Amino acid sequence: MKKNADRTEMRLDRLKQQRETMGAVNLRADLETKEIDDELENMTKEKEDLESAIKKMRVSIEDLNKEGRTRLLKAFDTVNSHFKDVFVKLFNGGKAHLELIDSDDPLEAGLEMMVSPPGKKLQSMSLLSGGEQALTALSLIFAVFLTNPSPICVLDEVDAPLDDANVERFCGLLDSITDKTNTKFLIITHHALTMSRMDRLFGVTMAERGVSQIVSVDLKKAEEIGAVA
Repeated sequence: MKKNADRTEMRLDRLKQQRETMGAVNLRADLETKEIDDELENMTKEKEDLESAIKKMRVSIEDLNKEGRTRLLKAFDTVNSHFKDVFVKLFNGGKAHLELIDSDDPLEAGLEMMVSPPGKKLQSMSLLSGGEQALTALSLIFAVFLTNPSPICVLDEVDAPLDDANVERFCGLLDSITDKTNTKFLIITHHALTMSRMDRLFGVTMAERGVSQIVSVDLKKAEEIGAVA
């Protein structure tokens, strides 16, 4: 009996020590548990709302990408058609077309210009001479411009690498585009042949040292006056 009493006493002391190490009883445990449950419920609801929003956003993005691909391919076909026509006019022959490369997805693809100047085989633009590259680049610029014309277009020294024959074709193309679109072209140039084909010239003179003055000449009126004289 005494041994059992001693063991019971020892066990009781051990349990008391364990109880002491547990600290004070939290009388707000039930309330805190409810608060945590409510917070967890709110977070779960927010998570579900966020997942739903992400799903809707992904659907919207896919719809936008689908519409973007459709519009891009439509615009590409239009630009490609203009590019072929403009290239032939600027080169006085040959053929050219645009290709989407590096990806089956039009939104991720690159653009390559495949060109064949008169007397040359079909090749990439990068293999052309400097003058031919300039004409090809102009072909693409005007192809895009014809797809969506604007009231005013500024071209800065685009005729610099061209010889006289190519400048003539370049100016002829400008006349053709002007008739089709009513666009006003502002050409910045040092090429005398280009200047002679313009309707009006603007230049800067320095009649006095350090004093600049802008001078304008209406070439059409000048021709009319010359014809009358």
